[in-house]
Amino acid sequence: MHDGKTASGSGEETMAKLKKAEVQPLVDRLLKLYPNAECALHFGSVYQLIVAVALSAQTTDKSVNEVTPALFARCPDAKAMAQISEEELQSLIKRIGMYKTKSKNLIKMAQMLVEKYDGEVPEDYDKLVELPGVGRKTANVVLSVGFGHQRIAVDTHVFRLANRMGFVKENDVLKTELGLMKAVPEENWSDLHHALIWHGRQVCTARNPKCEECGVNDLCKKNL
Repeated sequence: MHDGKTASGSGEETMAKLKKAEVQPLVDRLLKLYPNAECALHFGSVYQLIVAVALSAQTTDKSVNEVTPALFARCPDAKAMAQISEEELQSLIKRIGMYKTKSKNLIKMAQMLVEKYDGEVPEDYDKLVELPGVGRKTANVVLSVGFGHQRIAVDTHVFRLANRMGFVKENDVLKTELGLMKAVPEENWSDLHHALIWHGRQVCTARNPKCEECGVNDLCKKNL
């Protein structure tokens, strides 16, 4: 997963936005197209989920899934991760981007979880974003996937599609997240988040969107 910061494509002043009555039909169509959309990262606990999401910054979920089996075998929980050396951790995740920075953050995060929360991941947004290496997107994914809260985590796919389709007209991640929360009913937040990611990977790609194959082509504002 990627934390995009700026919009690609047309500027905000030229972007068409969905009318209020147009939002729900598009949401419903996306959820119908991707009824089984879910987090693509592999994990066995909420702790392993937060590690996997933190690792996914600026790299692909596929790459993360390639390193986590060995990583979780060595460090299945925060207490084990808190005790591993930085060098050994780097050797386990060196195939993914920013592995040195991520190694430092994972160890610090594990140590904080052990010291403050007995090794458990807190079910609280403010506490989550205090953890090293955990930003807004990671916290929202953990709350949604790990704890079942309705959340919209904005990665590059969600950011691109939300603005391209016309759910919002924003030029940064936070405003996009808040705009989606305002436009879309809360009961659809988490499912729409996953549907947008899947659609962004399979159809509505960044450089060459497959509009002729798109199942929501007639509902999209096409801000390309």
